[in-house]
Amino acid sequence: MDAEILSVGTELLLGTTANTDAQDISRALAELGINVFWHTVVGDNPARLTECVIRARNRADLIITTGGLGPTCDDITKQVLARTFERELVFHEDAAEGIKAIFEQRGMPFTENNLRQAWLPEGCTVLHNDCGTAPGCLFSDDQVTVIMLPGPPRECRAMLEKSVVPYLRRRSRFTIRSHMIRMFGIGESGMETKLRDLMNGSNPTVAPYAKTGECLVRVTARGTDEAGCEALMAPTMREILQRMGDVVYGVDVDSLEQRVLQLLTEKGLTLATAESCTGGLVSQRVTAIPGASAAFKGGVNVYTEEAKTRLLDIDPEFIAANGVVSMGVAGKMARRVRKVLKADLGVGITGWAGPDGDDVGLVFVGIAAKGECYVRRLQLAGMDRERIRTVAAHNAFDMLRRYLTGLDV
Repeated sequence: MDAEILSVGTELLLGTTANTDAQDISRALAELGINVFWHTVVGDNPARLTECVIRARNRADLIITTGGLGPTCDDITKQVLARTFERELVFHEDAAEGIKAIFEQRGMPFTENNLRQAWLPEGCTVLHNDCGTAPGCLFSDDQVTVIMLPGPPRECRAMLEKSVVPYLRRRSRFTIRSHMIRMFGIGESGMETKLRDLMNGSNPTVAPYAKTGECLVRVTARGTDEAGCEALMAPTMREILQRMGDVVYGVDVDSLEQRVLQLLTEKGLTLATAESCTGGLVSQRVTAIPGASAAFKGGVNVYTEEAKTRLLDIDPEFIAANGVVSMGVAGKMARRVRKVLKADLGVGITGWAGPDGDDVGLVFVGIAAKGECYVRRLQLAGMDRERIRTVAAHNAFDMLRRYLTGLDV
């Protein structure tokens, strides 16, 4: 099945809204083994939208649209799709009652134009919207399946997961399984060089990805059942893990911080953080994970020299002698926050995130345990402020991960 994602909305063309819907849908379809060959974005214009629909109909087996299902006059997706596929729009009383009920539950005034959302192509399957008022729908015609989803990302994502993925999975003749291998400490080109020969297989496939500061590899197999898929992937998984070694921080985990929190919890250890240039980013990423309170004691933002002195009791003469951005201060921050918050492990980060100054990109990341302290010097010159902060936080988590698994920090 070859798919085209057709995103409708002038705001997407203007750049005022990021097209995260297409990203979510592409990711979900990839996991189902469905090829996404085209992304199309078009404004709220009937003629141009019609042109895009006709083109998609001639080249794709599956068309998924986002946006244009709401109550206003510029919400035109259903009208154009229905006309192009020669279907009448039919009023769905159940959908209308559901829309009215949402307004009543939220205590909002109901206006009649909201009933535009209850007009859907004849013969379609209605997709319930758990997060908003606009229902989605799907129908098949001339070997083409059309699925219409709402534009707001929260609504689109919920409908995709609850209705669309199960529908497409039922239609598939195959079972698709995949694993994500996550790495830190190697660049995209270095990873590709080590794994290039494995990326030419058809089943399983090996697909590389790069994110800020880390790399990922997705291994995907297609088979008649889950056991068959796992058997196909096993040799490739073993080979990748063997080649990449300790830069692999996890398989099928969401992030470095999730892996660190998992290790802390397994070992019954606690963590505290003292951050300067990262401004609390490490603690924010940890506390975004449910259950973090079991291992995270807390963190302090010590952005100034005065804060480092008053909150962590670091001698100002020590700071003056070493420099506020230095190996010594990072180590001292890690040791002091561990002691102040009575944690097993402490993290200290100090650096210049810029954008101004001769030393922009110089960062020191320290971790401390009882009787031990390790500091990593980073030179991140050429990166913007946000990337410096992100990569510094990545390094803190990588050092913790290495310490907790007995690797060289």
